[in-house]
Amino acid sequence: MTQPVHSCMTKAIIADGNQLETGPQWITSRRARLRLFDDHLVCGDWTVHYEDIREAVLASFRSPILRIPGYVLSARTDDHTYHFGLNGWRYWKGDLPFPVKRANTRLRMSWLSMVARAILIGYVAYAVWRWAT
Repeated sequence: MTQPVHSCMTKAIIADGNQLETGPQWITSRRARLRLFDDHLVCGDWTVHYEDIREAVLASFRSPILRIPGYVLSARTDDHTYHFGLNGWRYWKGDLPFPVKRANTRLRMSWLSMVARAILIGYVAYAVWRWAT
């Protein structure tokens, strides 16, 4: 077996459409090592051959609150659309072993994500208030 061109940890889902939103689909996503080879990529037991990719989009963003850079790589085949959440490694700024469109975008927060953050902020404020009094 050949050595991968690049390897990194990822969160991955199979879903149609734009998945540039935090939310429940990413909470239950696959956590695995994404390995890019010369002619295919592998994530867990998923194997996607580059010749099967009909469209690939690499969306770059900064997280909504902490402004941490990241990427979502979407690879659409005839059967599935794979979405890989990636850290802001320098590798993704260079050439990839398959054709990809690049886009700058914003990562949206789902209502569930906003509610969870509001509860967390409320809890922290309450804890600080209890500690101060």
